[in-house]
Amino acid sequence: MRVLWLCNIMIPAIGEALGLPCSNREGWLTGLYERLRSRGEKEGQAGRKGEIELGICFPVPRLPREVIRRCSGRPGFSIEGAECYPFVENLAAPERYDPSLEGQLRRALEDFRPDLVHIFGTEFPHALAMARAYDRPERTLVGLQGICYACAESYMADLPERVIAGRTFRDWLKKDSILQQQEKFRRRGEREREVLGRVGHVTGRTDFDRREAAACNAKAVYHFMNETMRRPFYSGRWEPSACTPCRIFLSQGDYPLKGFHYVLRALPEILETYPRTRVCVAGSSVINFASWKDRIKISSYGRYLLELIREHGLEGHVEMLGRLSAEEMKEQLLKSSLFLCPSSLENSPNSLAEAMLLGVPSAASRTGGIPSLLAEEKEGLLFRPGDVKGLAEAVMRIWREPEEAARRAEAGRMRAMELYDGEKNYRRLLEIYREICL
Repeated sequence: MRVLWLCNIMIPAIGEALGLPCSNREGWLTGLYERLRSRGEKEGQAGRKGEIELGICFPVPRLPREVIRRCSGRPGFSIEGAECYPFVENLAAPERYDPSLEGQLRRALEDFRPDLVHIFGTEFPHALAMARAYDRPERTLVGLQGICYACAESYMADLPERVIAGRTFRDWLKKDSILQQQEKFRRRGEREREVLGRVGHVTGRTDFDRREAAACNAKAVYHFMNETMRRPFYSGRWEPSACTPCRIFLSQGDYPLKGFHYVLRALPEILETYPRTRVCVAGSSVINFASWKDRIKISSYGRYLLELIREHGLEGHVEMLGRLSAEEMKEQLLKSSLFLCPSSLENSPNSLAEAMLLGVPSAASRTGGIPSLLAEEKEGLLFRPGDVKGLAEAVMRIWREPEEAARRAEAGRMRAMELYDGEKNYRRLLEIYREICL
């Protein structure tokens, strides 16, 4: 089978071959690629042709000189185990559709001549461009990740009207107010619906994404398949004695959908009983306000978060950690007393999966696909999205009942090791490819 992947990023194996920087945000693509390459090598040593011949399409902001040299007039180049096809796309503006993507991807299709195209994710313009360029629904598989049109509906996450309508200088300059951010999600969602309407096969992991896929295309075949997480999270285990008491970890908090404001609104109640509570947030900080440059760059959402921090006197209880590598994320999870996912909507957040793999006590919004991943009361605690009092109670209950919290976390760890087993997920992927092609 000749299988062409369409990825949202340059996977590390390609970056290393080219000597270029690449993302550390994924683990499932690398895990699948390494298994495909390893299996192909073994079959080659045995004198048999590998079952999967792999091509990989990936976006770059521009074609680096090294890529142009490698291609030598072709649309792609070879590395060990795959044919690689870079295409130019502005991922910083995923709400804009560039028709030239179709031509770029069509050249890759003509060169590789796949039996199957596997699109990882629906949220970027290249997904629609590939569905249009290939135009073989019966041989097109798309993997659901975030669901943009559903995110658009939940984007405001109970923000006050004045905050929704507000604009800072940064928002005006970048045309990126909260209302404009929601509109960008809506535009991406419109294209996402078209992608799902153009494919014959879908992979997903939750009851939520199964329902959404069926609503967009009742004829598409839904294939259940879990993802594989980043390698560091499969070793190590959370220990109560090694963590910092009353330390809450959030993996992200830079836009409303992620629900950081819910946590800040819940924190005063938590502090009444646990005055040493500290909320540590990974990812881009939107609350920097120390210099004049910070003040110019602050967003409406960041300004609202600062208002909550000042109003409730939370300055000493919030720490922004910045962007973290996989190893750094693991370190932060292991030193925290609980992982919290307060989003207004999620499908299958990798951060929750990584926390579960490490056995970190977890609490999350009962929204989207989360109930399919974390069994309520058995593996963690769930609360209604936007329920500030319910969030506070879930946090305090974990700390109030440490033995029960540890028991649930261990049950979650055992289930996560099964759900995100790399070898099991690889075998499942091969089954899906065979079902489609053979």
